[in-house]
Amino acid sequence: MKTNWQIKNISLDWKETKLVDIGIFSKGSGISKSELSVKGYNAIRYGEIYTRHNVYVKEIYSFISNEVVKNTKKIKYGDILFAGSGETIDEIGKSVTYLKKDDCYAGGDIIIFSPKKQNSLFLAFLLNSRTIRKDLRKLGQGQSVVHIYKKDLEKIKLLLPPLSEQNRIVAILEIWDEYLEKLSRKIEIKKDIKKGLMQRLLTGKVRLDGFSGEWESVKFSDCMRVLGKIKGEKKSDYLEKGKFPIIDQSQNKIAGYSNRNDFVNKNFPVIIFGDHTRILKYIDFLFILGNDGTKILKEKKDNDIKYLYYYLYSIDIPNTGYNRHFKYIKDLNFEIPNPKEQTAIAKILTMADEEIEALEKKKKIVEKQKKYLLNNLITGKIRV
Repeated sequence: MKTNWQIKNISLDWKETKLVDIGIFSKGSGISKSELSVKGYNAIRYGEIYTRHNVYVKEIYSFISNEVVKNTKKIKYGDILFAGSGETIDEIGKSVTYLKKDDCYAGGDIIIFSPKKQNSLFLAFLLNSRTIRKDLRKLGQGQSVVHIYKKDLEKIKLLLPPLSEQNRIVAILEIWDEYLEKLSRKIEIKKDIKKGLMQRLLTGKVRLDGFSGEWESVKFSDCMRVLGKIKGEKKSDYLEKGKFPIIDQSQNKIAGYSNRNDFVNKNFPVIIFGDHTRILKYIDFLFILGNDGTKILKEKKDNDIKYLYYYLYSIDIPNTGYNRHFKYIKDLNFEIPNPKEQTAIAKILTMADEEIEALEKKKKIVEKQKKYLLNNLITGKIRV
């Protein structure tokens, strides 16, 4: 198999080699779904390689009993696990490095590679790079279920730096990984804080300074109205760029763009409620609806639309069947404070959302930085 490496910046100490020449292959076995336990020995099933893990394994999601252990294959720290089968060509040959000290066992359709005198994490980064993934996709065999075999993986060619340089590259990439993990934890903490604020502020369990008095029990129709149906853009007509963003009830983001002035909803801010999907959005800009089955809600009287959005967001809507979710909230009584207190509560929850959004944007920037470094360090375009 030919490689696509561009090696003009690579020194002579980088060597091309095959996987089979730098480690030992073996095969996982056993561990059907029915053999899993609530607790017991650590185990990894092939589907978890592309659904649960990215480049390395640090968390375990499956366990097996002592009886099942006898019929499977033990793996150790630093082993690289390949998914031997998958439902799509992109899943085939996906690999992760096992980085836990505890004993673990690999199920069937997992190909195990135990490197010799190499940095396993460097190999994991390299094996998941665009170039190698492209080679692995070519090797995938099958139609409805795609397979890759040990004999195929043995042919994969790699361009490797000396072990000392592998270690330095991994040390750099781990700094980015650790920072991304910290950002992810911080985002989750902020989300938990926001959830707690919503539970206390939207129920009146905690009142803001300067506000007192009883909250009012009102019907949905007393505080909100449903705007008349407006035309929506067909999904087949979505553009990648355009004057107006399209809001689709099936997504939590802008789904596309359109230039149709006659489709623009100019009444905003509003709440979008996807009756089938139960997707809820607060929209404060010009937009085009992507699905005319979506409800567009507007506040009545002096009520605060952002507060009503958070109130609806906090409601646990039961899965009552197709297109019945709106009927459920429409029949509810809302316990709400006066409009001034609504606005004060909405401002606090908006600040919480803005903090989360800022962290998520920062995380995307760091992910792009890491991707750039990863692609250039493991190919030798940037030397350490």
